[in-house]
Amino acid sequence: MSPQKARWDSSLVFLLFCACSIPKCGSASLQQEQSPQHYFSGLEAGKTSLAFFTPSVSAGTQPFLEQIESSAEALQDYGVSVVKVNCPKEDVSRYCGKENALRKAFLFRGNRLLREFPTDALFDVNSIVANVLFALLFNEVKYIETLADLENIENVLKGKSNMVFAYVPATGTAEHRAVMEAAFVYGTIHQFVLTTEAALLKATSHDDPDVSSAWLSFCHCQRASEPAQPCRRTALAQPLTLLNIHRHLKLMGAPLVTEVAEDPEKISTVHLQLGLPLVFILSQKETYEADRRTAEFVAWQLLGKAGVALLSRDLVDLNVLHRSNVALKTPDEGMPIQYLVLEDTDEIITLVEDKNKVKQIQEDEQEEEEDEDEKENNNQDIQDDQVVEAVSRDKKRELPLEQILVLTEENFHSSLSGAARTVVLFYASWEAVSLAVLRSYSEVAAHLKGTPGVLLSRVNCWDWPGLCSQENVTQFPTMRIYREGQQSVTYGGMWGTEELSSFILLSQVSCPLKLATMGEAEGYLRGDFPPELSSHHHPSLLGVFSTATNEAREAFEEAGNILSGHVRMGMYFEDDALALSQKYSVSPPALLLTRSGGRSVEGIALSKHSVQDMVQMIRYQLLDIFPEITVPNLPQYLQLGKPFLILFSAGDINQMESKEMLKLAKGRPHQTFVACWLNLKKTPVGHGILRTYFSTTPSLPVLLWVNLHAGGQVFKFPSEQSITEMNILSWLEKLQAGLEIPSSTLSEEDWKPPLPAYDFLQMMEPSMPELSPHPGDTPAQQPAQSPGGDTARGASATREEPSQESTAEEVGSSGRGLRGTAPRLAARDKQGKRHSEL
Repeated sequence: MSPQKARWDSSLVFLLFCACSIPKCGSASLQQEQSPQHYFSGLEAGKTSLAFFTPSVSAGTQPFLEQIESSAEALQDYGVSVVKVNCPKEDVSRYCGKENALRKAFLFRGNRLLREFPTDALFDVNSIVANVLFALLFNEVKYIETLADLENIENVLKGKSNMVFAYVPATGTAEHRAVMEAAFVYGTIHQFVLTTEAALLKATSHDDPDVSSAWLSFCHCQRASEPAQPCRRTALAQPLTLLNIHRHLKLMGAPLVTEVAEDPEKISTVHLQLGLPLVFILSQKETYEADRRTAEFVAWQLLGKAGVALLSRDLVDLNVLHRSNVALKTPDEGMPIQYLVLEDTDEIITLVEDKNKVKQIQEDEQEEEEDEDEKENNNQDIQDDQVVEAVSRDKKRELPLEQILVLTEENFHSSLSGAARTVVLFYASWEAVSLAVLRSYSEVAAHLKGTPGVLLSRVNCWDWPGLCSQENVTQFPTMRIYREGQQSVTYGGMWGTEELSSFILLSQVSCPLKLATMGEAEGYLRGDFPPELSSHHHPSLLGVFSTATNEAREAFEEAGNILSGHVRMGMYFEDDALALSQKYSVSPPALLLTRSGGRSVEGIALSKHSVQDMVQMIRYQLLDIFPEITVPNLPQYLQLGKPFLILFSAGDINQMESKEMLKLAKGRPHQTFVACWLNLKKTPVGHGILRTYFSTTPSLPVLLWVNLHAGGQVFKFPSEQSITEMNILSWLEKLQAGLEIPSSTLSEEDWKPPLPAYDFLQMMEPSMPELSPHPGDTPAQQPAQSPGGDTARGASATREEPSQESTAEEVGSSGRGLRGTAPRLAARDKQGKRHSEL
């Protein structure tokens, strides 16, 4: 027997001896009484005895006598004496005169009969001890048969005491004895409940339990303060023996999390004494609340398997790496404490459950300290998620975050009030998408270094969940710009450095920018912008309003507030606004759109005056007429729901092809499809797209008609024909007439991400912020069966607005939802993953 197990046995025996009501010395044996009169006259009040009455020892009773004599010593531990009473032949009393009485054993407390047992129910020592204790503890151990009985007991105990719920396949077994012996010792501390009903065991278990095996669970009803709150249960994972029950109850009675402020080498808890490891969560003052929640979550997951302690770095000088966040102390003597760097709580749990994990983590950390240049590609874990993989492969890179102010609950509001404009990135320090965005954010900080009026800051939502909840941050990462005296603006575009920088700089200028004179308005259309806007080559919108169009002007102003940071917008509503708009063949209210520094201006009449319609129309008008398709802008054009006429090129398309495609896109048929092109040098994913359409990559350039939204048919423009407007329109007419055979047909199977939280395409969809809380409308979807449309090819200076009958667009976000990570972060304020600051 190991020394550790010997300590358990001695501890248990000590408890049992303390619980006994009769002091003992020496070994106990079966007592003999000559007659019933002599036995009854010697009974003492409060003393318990198990008596067997027999006229003589027959062959049939010999096995029973051997077993009951063997049980005498075990029952003596509980203050029960075992007596064999000899019945004279002439005795005709109740216990000796009836033949049936001779086949029973009787349990007395003083002169009062408590229970009589058939001798065939007392077939061995386990059954004798179990049945006797069951009778003695009849009022302490509740026997139940239904789930309603169990729930009633739980409801009575909630907020008061805990419960030990045990299932045994049958009474009189070794497991039944173990439960009753434990109840004899711990019955005054916990409520014991017993059942032999297999149906009840199945009703209380989420899995399919083995009803042939005994089962015990500790129910933490004392922690359930509300009537509707269920009692959390911790099952006994070991076989149901007295030693294991004693060990389990000792662990359940230990503190859930122990806070320590001394050298971990000197710490000893009940877990270490019982042969279990102790996990230390390394904490610091700034992240105490988050670390405490992490420790509690881990403690519940490891309850009965390991202890959890919260160790303050501020109070203990640890000579370990600052990035170490977990320590593991094993019960083995002489083994040093292991200090580790773990990513989340799943790794902590695996660390305890898989002993080989410690060695693996130590080997990984040792490899990381070797030559980084030679080992860089050998020490990385391959991840299923490409974003996690990219972050993992770049994890050795230190981020330059010195110029980004760290915000906490203490300095958040004071920092906002101290700056005219503050950019805040809300993120989670353990989550891959957040870390990827943080890298872009650090590059933005370097790019905007020295820019007046811009303060970049960050909030780690893992360390400060209350602050993020207070600011209604429901997804991370989330970036907002707080302006003094104004409503904050939330970023909703791509997370690249260029996009983030553009958003921050554009947000410095009023949107819309109010112009005071005709000269300023015409200068704005020519490209004369404030310095903050001059370096960004965005299309520019100028809203022109008369004094009689206040409703449209107010909607335009509100749309500008919504689109702030994403769109360059101006507004002119002076007395001569009519003259300005008529110069471009429109009347107020109207939009003037310029795409290339004022060389061409489109006049767009405003027929809809609601904010919702205004935002959607501006989005639609800002789409390029003949766009280059890239990964960032693809969702904008996919959500139009139109077929694609797409030109794949190995580089920039030549001037002739560009001119012909632009003429086609500007013509009336552009209403029914999206004319676009893709540069395989800038967007290499195009090679994979072509291989999906064809078995091999065709010679470039190649023009394709792809209807992703209806049928998935792919048509290839004849390679022997030149790409001209006339040839393309003729080919489209054949498609409409059904005279062309598709080159391939795409599968109807929907693409689905491995997890909802990995649906990055949905996150990318809204390149501009959505109206909240109402989703916006997409531009009208025209019938896909009319690719050719009207063959009239006059260039039009005015693009049509989206129809009112447009379909609702899903409200998306560029961040990962707090509920999408999973235990991973389903209840963010209650459980945790990573607690250390980057």
